[in-house]
Amino acid sequence: MKMYILIRESVPSKMAPVIAAHASLACYKKFEEDENMQNWINSIFKKVVCKVNDKEFENAKKEGQHLILTESALNNEEVAIAFSPRAEYSKQFRFFRMWSPD
Repeated sequence: MKMYILIRESVPSKMAPVIAAHASLACYKKFEEDENMQNWINSIFKKVVCKVNDKEFENAKKEGQHLILTESALNNEEVAIAFSPRAEYSKQFRFFRMWSPD
């Protein structure tokens, strides 16, 4: 099981680690009663952080059980999506790029 966190590529690299940390915690809090979340938190809780463009970001919103994070320092723009852990994700997730600093 994995939790995916997608961060928009327009987010400054220096902000991405904090956004990813907030996304992980917010996702846990939102879905903490979910059976998949309980299984994930009580095992090896893998997280995958990816960098996505605007089109990928919008398409990912169609996936279930997620939350969207905004950033006040960036005019309350939507900056990340965190997905409740699950064993299987849709095919699009295979093509997202791993996040790395510029």
